[in-house]
Amino acid sequence: MSKCEQCIVRQFSSLKALTKEELLKMADCKTSYTIKKGEPIFQEGEITKGVFCIKEGVCKLSKLSANGKDQIVKLVKPGELLGQRSMIIDEPANLSAIALEDMEVCFIPRTDVMGFFNNNNQFSMNMMKTICGDLKDADDHMVDMAQKTVKVRLAETLLYLENTFGKNDDGSLHLQLSREELAGIIGTATESCIRLLSEFNKTGLIKITGKKIFIEDRVKLKRMID
Repeated sequence: MSKCEQCIVRQFSSLKALTKEELLKMADCKTSYTIKKGEPIFQEGEITKGVFCIKEGVCKLSKLSANGKDQIVKLVKPGELLGQRSMIIDEPANLSAIALEDMEVCFIPRTDVMGFFNNNNQFSMNMMKTICGDLKDADDHMVDMAQKTVKVRLAETLLYLENTFGKNDDGSLHLQLSREELAGIIGTATESCIRLLSEFNKTGLIKITGKKIFIEDRVKLKRMID
């Protein structure tokens, strides 16, 4: 068996529709990279020339606003693909992808992916469903920004981080984001995010130890959202 056949990305992404022959071809044409924490996979405005498969680690998809603030649109975890939309429409990336921890990433050139796209209907349908899902998420995110308070968005984000990325052995959130990154997710100033975290800490919703965050009262956080 080729490594591509056993890969987590294949199980959870559009790639699950590829045949054994296509997976063997992909194994021959892909390039594997190690991306260190803080390094870009690609930058906004860059021509990606293919898709990236996230094998290990987490990255943020973000856009730099006119005032220099980093608005985080999505956190991308293992098993997901990056760069599908810009590859299909052949346009530069409209977001940057930056590693939040050390990552293992594979790159598949556009010519090879488009060959699968044109010859495998289920693969192309899966990829379009993923892109449509991303559009829906973007719509939901925009509505959340307009209708929910910053406090509710922070509560949702903390629970999302625990549910999606899990906890360390000591019970702290596994994905350790900076205060700036948390602010970038919930769409507020860093100072406001720090004040809210302090408030959550004082009222026993969370516990903060240095840079680590522990969720102490999930029930109250969920009640805040509902």
